[in-house]
Amino acid sequence: MASGGPFSDLLSAMKRGAAALRDDGIEFALAGGLAIYARGGPETEHDVDFVLREEDAERALHVLADAGFRCEKPPEGWLFKVYDENDAMIDLIFAPNNTPEVVEQILQRATDLEVYAITLKVMSVTDVLATKLLALKEHELDYESVLEIARACREQIDWDVLRARTQDYPYASAFFTLADELRLAS
Repeated sequence: MASGGPFSDLLSAMKRGAAALRDDGIEFALAGGLAIYARGGPETEHDVDFVLREEDAERALHVLADAGFRCEKPPEGWLFKVYDENDAMIDLIFAPNNTPEVVEQILQRATDLEVYAITLKVMSVTDVLATKLLALKEHELDYESVLEIARACREQIDWDVLRARTQDYPYASAFFTLADELRLAS
C-alpha cells in the first residue's frame, strides 16, 4: 500500500485498527494527539493512541494481528504496540500513568465522534490533558505539547476538573502557572 504521508498514514491505521476492534466488540477510546485533532486541535505525526480495559488488551492484540498489524509487547507493562504496513504505530494503552483503574472512567466520559469517516469514542480534551500532565516527569518535562493543546482547545477544557484531577502533582501545578500567565485557563 502506498504511503500518503505521516498524518495520512496515522489516520489510515487508526481507521483500520478502530474498525477491527469495533467489529470484535472491544470497547476503546481514541486518545492522545488524534483525540485532540478530532476535537479541533492540530494534526499529529507521532502515533495513534487507543485506551482500553486491561482485560481486553490481549484480545485486542490478537484481533489487530489477525487484521494484519505487526504486534509488540514492550517492557513498560502498561501498553502494547502495533504497526501497520507503513509502520504507523498504534499504542494500546490499558494502564495510563500506570493506573488501570482510570480507564473505566475515561471510557464513560468519551463521546462518539466521526473521525476520518469512522465513528468512535474519543477522549475529552480534559482527560487527554490530565493524562499528559500526570505523565510529566523530572527528566521528561515537555510543556510544549500540553500548552499547544491548551491553546488550540481551551474552550473545551473543564479547567476546574483538570485542576482537581492533577492537584497533587507538582508538574501540573507548573503547567497551570504557565496557562494562567498566558491567559489560557478560565
